[in-house]
Amino acid sequence: MLNSKQGENSHGASEKKKIFIIDDDSFLLSMYSTKFEKSGFEPKVASNGSDAIEILKGGYRPDVLLMDLIMPTMDGFSMYETIKRENLAPGALSVMLTNQGTTSDINRAKELGVNGYIVKATSIPSEVVDEVKALLKKR
Repeated sequence: MLNSKQGENSHGASEKKKIFIIDDDSFLLSMYSTKFEKSGFEPKVASNGSDAIEILKGGYRPDVLLMDLIMPTMDGFSMYETIKRENLAPGALSVMLTNQGTTSDINRAKELGVNGYIVKATSIPSEVVDEVKALLKKR
């Protein structure tokens, strides 16, 4: 029973972290949602950037944003710029999870202040979960 210790939430030891997964691929949304839930996270999903922004504007406050880059209606960069500009996910860890592995995309993500960048094609789901956990521990 992890939640018996009240004072340990500075490292996330006692409460489920909320992860917001934004991707237009419904299979990947389902798979990553299940994988993160089984790893102790509380997942929420959106299938495009516009929906994600509306959910955040509605008051949802995730601990982690896991975002695709290539999506309809609004790409991941535009979505993240809006989230930052409007302070819609204050304090959230931000991770790009995409098939775009070009140096220019990675550099742009860094310039925007993204905390992590994972290329889907080179990572299995359990590695993605491990990377997000490692990034959270570094905070």
